[in-house]
Amino acid sequence: MARHSSRREFLGATTLGAAAFAGGWSWLGRLPRVSAAEATLRGIPASADRVTSLVRLIEETPREQLLDEVAGRIRAGASYREVLAGLLLAGVRNVQPRPAVGFKFHAVLVVNSCHLASLSGPDEDRWLPIFWALDYFKSAQADEQRRGGWQMPEPPEGRLPEAAAARDAFTDAMNRWDVEAADAATVSLVRTAGAVDVFHQFAQFAARDFRSIGHKAIFLANAWRTLQVIGWEYAEPVLRSLTFALLNHSDEPNPAENDLPADRAWRQNEALVARIPAGWLAGAADSQATRDLLDAYRNAPPQAAAEAAVEMLARGVSPQSLWDGVFVGSGELLMQQPGIVALHGLTTANAMHYLWANVGDETLRKRLLLQSSAFNSHFREAARGRGDLSPTRVDDLASQAEGLTPSLESITAAISSNRGQAAAELQAWLTSGGDPAEFIAASRRLIFLKGRDSHDYKFSSAVLEDYGHISPEWRDRFLAMSVFNLKGTGDRDNDLVQRTRAALHA
Repeated sequence: MARHSSRREFLGATTLGAAAFAGGWSWLGRLPRVSAAEATLRGIPASADRVTSLVRLIEETPREQLLDEVAGRIRAGASYREVLAGLLLAGVRNVQPRPAVGFKFHAVLVVNSCHLASLSGPDEDRWLPIFWALDYFKSAQADEQRRGGWQMPEPPEGRLPEAAAARDAFTDAMNRWDVEAADAATVSLVRTAGAVDVFHQFAQFAARDFRSIGHKAIFLANAWRTLQVIGWEYAEPVLRSLTFALLNHSDEPNPAENDLPADRAWRQNEALVARIPAGWLAGAADSQATRDLLDAYRNAPPQAAAEAAVEMLARGVSPQSLWDGVFVGSGELLMQQPGIVALHGLTTANAMHYLWANVGDETLRKRLLLQSSAFNSHFREAARGRGDLSPTRVDDLASQAEGLTPSLESITAAISSNRGQAAAELQAWLTSGGDPAEFIAASRRLIFLKGRDSHDYKFSSAVLEDYGHISPEWRDRFLAMSVFNLKGTGDRDNDLVQRTRAALHA
């Protein structure tokens, strides 16, 4: 009989899989052990002096020496949160989120993903994703220097709007896509408004257009989550970088003065929200509505997908059933065309759900939910532009799993050689009572050991978190589809593990 964990059970499950991987990891004990509670402690602020010193160290130390230097600072008393703050600030100061919010800028986008991976792993592994991100920053910094050596300019102190006008000035500048005015308004807003208010202001613009394949929403969600850990006093440079990113529109004309495809769904959704009735959050779960939404994602253009979502809400379907469609539809696209576009469908869904769950304005929540549906269709259109999609659908997993009796070891091995087989085996294993927390723990450990790219951390942190956001009926199939971008036991180890081990032994 299948074991379906409740969300409470899932989130409270202990991390498993240590026995399979622990043999070569004792070297991490040379750094102070960090508990998950210590890594998120907000009562004691990070030391501003130590953070400033760490930022300089991270910026100025050659890549081949950085891990040794940071390890020395940690042994001398630098905390996990101080290192995390130094890493994020070095990224936004030295890596430009242009011409697209991605590529080298993943050195910033991946910081929260590495932090989430650290929190979800065992205490003894806590430092490894952070050391990976430190090393990755140095490669991005070098790439930026080859392109001209951009660094964040000083704040425009002489042009800041007054505190009382900061919110309106920010909204006006963002609506006009005016970079200089928005930068000045951002500085004033961050200095004079509360953190929650600032988050809400940015959330109105992070998902308004389908450019940079979802990275704008990802940047806001990840930046906000990291700032909650390191402290709001470090927000100004982070949000200046975010403003610059949100106003990117590549080589297109000013979106404020043109009707461009990337902007249409958000504009349409402004009118559609009026059709969502009062009490919409208390709608009834409806798995058939989820299936109907999946059909819309497969065939409908973005605006039509948003219209399908609003019709379901209007007839009393729970938002949870719509989010099930968003997540599972993104997973199905990854199964049909593994690669860069589809994996961003899942990381964007994770960010959009986070924004939706954390903004307070009801109208904005409605627009974000409708925009998530539109984005799913946008991603499918983008994927079709890169090649054919496999005809495989999420419901095919059940038949593919019939007769299989896999083990966790066979599943993680198959990920490296035959992802379709791995998905079917994982579906069969979960259906027969396999513990999803065991697979999730093993997958995180494999990312620590074998992750070679920022997307390995971004993707795994997103999908393994989103397992807990999906209704029990759909969770196992969603997790099975995730193997199309996870790491298996047959993948090559990353060389950073060896370098980190050497730094910690020094």
